[in-house]
Amino acid sequence: MPYDVTTPLFSDYSHKFRFIRLPRDGSTALPLVYDAEETFDLPVGTLLSKTFSYPVDARNADKGWRHLETRLLIRGAKGWGALTYVWNRGQQDGYLEVAGDDQVVSWIDGTGAVRVNDYMVPNTNQCAQCHNMNGEMVPIGVKARFLNKDFDYEDGTRNQLDHWRDHGMLDGLPDVGRTAGLAVWDDPATGSVKDRARAYLEANCAHCHSPGASAWNTGLDLRASTTDPSLLGVYKTASAAGRGTSDRRYDIVPGRPDASILLYRLISKEPDVAMPELARRDVDREGVALVRRWIEEMPEID
Repeated sequence: MPYDVTTPLFSDYSHKFRFIRLPRDGSTALPLVYDAEETFDLPVGTLLSKTFSYPVDARNADKGWRHLETRLLIRGAKGWGALTYVWNRGQQDGYLEVAGDDQVVSWIDGTGAVRVNDYMVPNTNQCAQCHNMNGEMVPIGVKARFLNKDFDYEDGTRNQLDHWRDHGMLDGLPDVGRTAGLAVWDDPATGSVKDRARAYLEANCAHCHSPGASAWNTGLDLRASTTDPSLLGVYKTASAAGRGTSDRRYDIVPGRPDASILLYRLISKEPDVAMPELARRDVDREGVALVRRWIEEMPEID
């Protein structure tokens, strides 16, 4: 079953094709179990697939895609495992690659400009860096707030959660109107600047910066549901100094984005400075502009 998320992780402007396959008991799929906040309970045998691709020409979808890698998360009896397959240049097959890869890819964006990306395929061990919760590998995007959106299926457009329930793929779903959903970061119709910036930070940062995740020692909780300003980084001193701060004092300084460590690291492309650490070598200009505006509009706290 194909699916999408409300706000995705930025990966150097690549597009992601996502699929989920559930195990079966005879002719019946074993369903996921709904959770209002955390990753759904996925049965043993579940497979999640995400293919990273660039359009040949973003102005004309008929020209097709160049697929670079397909990442799999597979639920085994002892937990989740990750595999990465790198597509060949003929686009006919993918080959298991545990050591990672680097590829130079060119594509035409929506303005007609030719773009060139130095694209990084992470190694298998790096998968656990983002997909880590309390020391165990877990999926990130299979949460209600990421999935509560419409999807264009072959037989029409429907809310994904309703579609999964009606196809026997999801148990325990409440009315979608009562289900939490993140704003779409680049769609002003879905929320305020604050709502969309917080959704962007959850999608790009909270998989490491949240309780139990790999960077929880920094004291940042960048989930959209966080209400404590200090956990968001407001007037919070950095947990480590040096190149990662460029002599800035606080993670976020309300009204002063250029004095904020958080924005500095989103803008940087330097190793050991850039955030997120993995899956990007470019700067998300539109995402940075949104976070900048959010900090500019943030009221000062006494």
